[in-house]
Amino acid sequence: MKKTTSPVRKFRKGEKFLLALIVLFTVLTPIIIVYTSATLASSNIEVEKLKKQIETQENINSGLSMQVDELASLSTIQNVAKESGLNYNNDNIIVIK
Repeated sequence: MKKTTSPVRKFRKGEKFLLALIVLFTVLTPIIIVYTSATLASSNIEVEKLKKQIETQENINSGLSMQVDELASLSTIQNVAKESGLNYNNDNIIVIK
């Protein structure tokens, strides 16, 4: 009896290329997903920090606006005019905002 051995099948050049592409795609896909998720999370953290800074600056601006309105009130202007020995003349008052 003669042993029959099945011939060892060798991959052709195109098959090797396709197999390499499939392996590469399978390995790189999870890595790319994790990288993009980390980048997105980092961007979201920066956006939240900027939102917090904007909110803080808006609060400061609101407080300063209130101070300007308070200092531009008629009674304050009259008091400053009296302290400086000036006469109050409403036509000369310009409020800058």
